[in-house]
Amino acid sequence: MKSPLEQFDIINIKFISLLGFDLSFNNILIPFSLILLFFLIYAYIYFDKFSIIPNYIQNIIENVYIFLISLIKQQTGSYGLFWFPFIFCLFNFILFSNLLSLIPFGIALTSHLILIFLLSCTTCISIFIIGLLRFNLKFLHIFIPQCPFVLLPILIPIEIFSYLIRLFSLSIRLAANILAGHTLVHIIVTFLLNVSKIDIIVSVLFLIPLFLILILEFGVALLQAYVFTVLVCIYLGDTRSLGAH
Repeated sequence: MKSPLEQFDIINIKFISLLGFDLSFNNILIPFSLILLFFLIYAYIYFDKFSIIPNYIQNIIENVYIFLISLIKQQTGSYGLFWFPFIFCLFNFILFSNLLSLIPFGIALTSHLILIFLLSCTTCISIFIIGLLRFNLKFLHIFIPQCPFVLLPILIPIEIFSYLIRLFSLSIRLAANILAGHTLVHIIVTFLLNVSKIDIIVSVLFLIPLFLILILEFGVALLQAYVFTVLVCIYLGDTRSLGAH
């Protein structure tokens, strides 16, 4: 690769055109397919086959389940448990997308801003629609802060803008962290390959900071999935009641 950003290019693997629509299979669909295959295998093997004494994999799944249950209760109360299947799928999708990108020659799905923006946009719009269906037009009171009447013409546009900025903040935060981390790893690996041609001992010494950065990237993969899920739960908490606004 000549550029650190070349690893994020979308490349068509099989060109497919149907009725004038481009339905080509590209490299960005590979992590989608792998994640879908993983969940299908998981559903086939473990559906209705959990044992009283859990094995290693079942123990991990149960811990993730308990973790998300406590997270939802903390942010939305018992009301948010209704949306647990969505939160569970959202967390695991982002987590596995991040982890797959850490595999050598892996594709960083969550580094593509347009894809994550679509995910955050549909999520935030859906939450807003849920609020409207639950409280009708009274839900719009979230844009009206408790303040002197004379300040409302100034604060209401600010509240609307801060609500709309959620669409961008969710996606930009995730994509920027993954993009920066993978770019840094690529630069260091390229540097090590060039140094190894000169002095193999020096390149071996540089493996230590590379290993530490890879550990950091693993932590970022977990943290960003957690942050994205927490923010969605907080936004979902807006539809719980209007008393907090």
